[in-house]
Amino acid sequence: MNKNYLAENMTMLCDFYEITMSHGYFKTDIKNRITYFDVFFRNIPDGGGFAIAAGLDQIIDYIENLSFSSTDIDYLRSKNMFCEEFLEYLKNFKFTGDIWAVPEGTPVFPGEPIITVRAPAIESQFIETYLLLVFNHQTLVATKTNRIVRAANGRAVSEFGSRRAQGAEGAILGARAAYIGGVANSACTISDIRYGVPASGTMAHSWVMMFDDEYTAFKTYCEIYPENATLLVDTYNVIKSGVPNAIRAFKEVLVPRGIKKCAIRLDSGDLTYLTKKARKMLDDAGLTYCKIVVSNSLDEYIIRDLINQGAQVDAFGVGERLITSKSDPVFGGVYKISAIEDKNGNIIPKIKVSENTAKITTPHYKKLYRLFENETGKAIADLICVYNEVIDESKPLEIFDPQFTWKRKTLTNFKAVELQKQVFKAGKCVYPRYTTSEIRDYCKDQIGLQWDEVKRFENPHNYYVDLSEKLWNIKQNLLKEINSEKFSNSVYEKDIK
Repeated sequence: MNKNYLAENMTMLCDFYEITMSHGYFKTDIKNRITYFDVFFRNIPDGGGFAIAAGLDQIIDYIENLSFSSTDIDYLRSKNMFCEEFLEYLKNFKFTGDIWAVPEGTPVFPGEPIITVRAPAIESQFIETYLLLVFNHQTLVATKTNRIVRAANGRAVSEFGSRRAQGAEGAILGARAAYIGGVANSACTISDIRYGVPASGTMAHSWVMMFDDEYTAFKTYCEIYPENATLLVDTYNVIKSGVPNAIRAFKEVLVPRGIKKCAIRLDSGDLTYLTKKARKMLDDAGLTYCKIVVSNSLDEYIIRDLINQGAQVDAFGVGERLITSKSDPVFGGVYKISAIEDKNGNIIPKIKVSENTAKITTPHYKKLYRLFENETGKAIADLICVYNEVIDESKPLEIFDPQFTWKRKTLTNFKAVELQKQVFKAGKCVYPRYTTSEIRDYCKDQIGLQWDEVKRFENPHNYYVDLSEKLWNIKQNLLKEINSEKFSNSVYEKDIK
């Protein structure tokens, strides 16, 4: 797999305000100020128990290719808004900062710093749009996919959504994210070329209608693709012609060759009723090994109902409701400043306050721990700490709800794992580039570390994301300072050393 198959300079894929603010920083002493920004989200799509982080590999490509072309500079000059000194600065622009991120495929929760950027103000400000675009899209699709895959309860799921995706990259990167989320393969061929997502597919209804009769269409396909014969049996009538003609073709072409790999697919009708009837017909014909695949606007709820109703299904093809996350199509990741450094290198925490309490940010340069129970290996909670805090696993650890602080729990016999890994150091990528298949396997393992109660589709257990006492105190002090309209750093200097 060629990781840089489509390495492309996407520098100008940004919101225009990132350019105006960068120019403003350039004209002031903020230009070289070191800043800290976090990518996080507030709500999980579909009311689920967790999301699945995805998109980091494309973010790495973006950062490594970040530069302004002469055409970009000419365009900015044509706006008559930016000084020549700023445009000259952009000619040699590149990212020189540090980035930490939670690995792709990790279950993540609201409020957590998934990506942290430490860089001069212009650099950290300028990458906002692309980081959010990639993170939000792929995390959304990976999260929705995993719900669908879990609903299938061990049955294979194929991604069929390219023709309904929002644009070419929505289809291509959507297939990548779906593979991370757990699909077995995708109909999107180019995603196999770019990212190693196994491409798979057989026939459409048009194949059947191209021939004089259904039987000839099936027999011809079996003769051309004897090792990959999945026949679409609902073009005319599933029970009266589709399944009987498929049985006839299998027996005449595949059985004499000893080939048992075959399947039928249904794309319409009452799938529970039809699959039960088809299964009996196949079994009565001695084709007990023939698989039944179904598709047709499926999602996790329909799949769950089909299985509960006794539908005889071996695999599912899922399209539009997966690739667009149709039931909840927007992932609300945001990019917010959390700290700056003064001229002496001291880290000064920053907080955004809102009347909507859910939008109040968590300040400071932070690290994220996941706490595991040693006895079961399952995740207990996540803990957001100040960057220089270290958890001592040999001592009891008290965690508490950041909103309802009386809700406390003391942990013993636990393991604390830092979730964020350094991705860029001084502008250089220091993170291993994993294959999509490796990320997919990692994702499956990490989901296995979550309790079943967190995986419920409706009313999942609320997984706790807590703040360390030190970080909680810093946040409260900042809120008190803002409420009293005093903006002195002295209130919290002692808390951050």
